[in-house]
Amino acid sequence: MASENEAAVAAVPSDSPTIFDKIINKEIPSKVVYEDDKVLAFRDIDPQAPTHILIIPKVKDGLTGLSKAEERHCEILGRLLYTAKLVAKQEGLEDGFRIVINDGPNGVFHIHVHLLGGRQMNWPPG
Repeated sequence: MASENEAAVAAVPSDSPTIFDKIINKEIPSKVVYEDDKVLAFRDIDPQAPTHILIIPKVKDGLTGLSKAEERHCEILGRLLYTAKLVAKQEGLEDGFRIVINDGPNGVFHIHVHLLGGRQMNWPPG
């Protein structure tokens, strides 16, 4: 996750394409597990669990992070969570899974959801 965090810290909110925009546009390869007209889900390149999938919206409508969400973003946010449920089922995560949404300048450069599963997730971590 270090490379993702480094990219998030280095990113300045703007309209320039993010790495996820390039993945959506197929400019950067990814292992897609689910795609429809609104979202794209693919395997994380640095998994933190046996199943670690990122789910991103294809159209952000100005939404860069959860703390920046406005009422008009409810559909995008709901779609991300519903897709997490669909992908969890597709991946066989019947015993449970964790959803993580990072936020803030140290945590996000393009709104996305982490779907983690395949092992016991202890809380609190550590």
